[in-house]
Amino acid sequence: MSTDRNTALVVRVDGSPRLSKEDIPRPRPSPNQVVVKLSHVAQNPTDVQSFDGNAFGDGAVLGCDFVGEVIDLGSGVTRLAKGDVVAGLVWGGEVKGLGAYSQYCLADERIYFKVPGGITRAQAATIPLAAATAWLALFSEDCLALDRSQGKGSSVLVWGGSSSVGLYAIQLASYFGFEVVTTCSPKHADLVRSHGAKHVFDYKDEKVVEKIKSAAPSLSHAFDTIGSKGSSAPASYSFSSGPGTICTVRPGKANTDDVLHGTRVTDVLVWTAFLKDHAYGEFKWPASKHDHELAAELFQKIPAWLGTGDLKPNTPKVLPGLDAVSDGFQEYRDGKISAYKIVYELGAFDP
Repeated sequence: MSTDRNTALVVRVDGSPRLSKEDIPRPRPSPNQVVVKLSHVAQNPTDVQSFDGNAFGDGAVLGCDFVGEVIDLGSGVTRLAKGDVVAGLVWGGEVKGLGAYSQYCLADERIYFKVPGGITRAQAATIPLAAATAWLALFSEDCLALDRSQGKGSSVLVWGGSSSVGLYAIQLASYFGFEVVTTCSPKHADLVRSHGAKHVFDYKDEKVVEKIKSAAPSLSHAFDTIGSKGSSAPASYSFSSGPGTICTVRPGKANTDDVLHGTRVTDVLVWTAFLKDHAYGEFKWPASKHDHELAAELFQKIPAWLGTGDLKPNTPKVLPGLDAVSDGFQEYRDGKISAYKIVYELGAFDP
């Protein structure tokens, strides 16, 4: 058996895209990367969207969030050692043959965290992409650019607070003293409150905008974690004293045509956490040293925050192995995922 064997789910395009379980070469690290043998992989909406839209073509390996054991180090790595258990992040599909739906993946030595005691590997797998997205949306100079030193007395709206990204956004904003206003389904009201939301409203309420204005009269910043026409527009109209700033999770600021006139519209791309240029379809993002440093700061802080309970991981729903991924994708398409994140456990279930 070759030591380079790497069992992965590969996108094959012969008509409609399909997932094919194949052996492909094991990735090799650049100087600032490590090779990780994966035990858990979390599913994200972008995985399904990229697959259904054939975003990366034949030969792509999708999957972004992973946890596993470091087995090999790049020549310049100083922060990690073989045997460390880490949670990492990769843009599955961007580089052919590299993604988290596989036995082995690469982690940047700054965009990862060591999994601390007190949480499971499945819980840790829910954190990297969603938490980094929330962090950059709130604090990047190209997004909401909130001042962490001025949180007390300031409000921020998180539209879609019970989403995976929304729950992390609530916690991170609350940690720095911001008064968090959020929307969600009534059944998740207690959940978002337990994560730090002060004001919680039903996003389907016809008077939701009026109620938000009343609760947060100085509101001028909103993070739309949903990114639909039914979320960006009402979020912008919730600003009490005229146009403010909104950040959407949709690349290219999609679905923001109907926002309040004068609103500053930004978008967040979590991959600016990596110090390189990125492109997705017609959209291009240049390398951002600011975002890279900001993201590295987050990943450095995560273990301590998990230890103190200031950061709580999403609730994972664990499914067995790569063979379950097609079912997990369908669960997302059917709209059944609510306040939990699907995580695939590898190891005993995959050779």
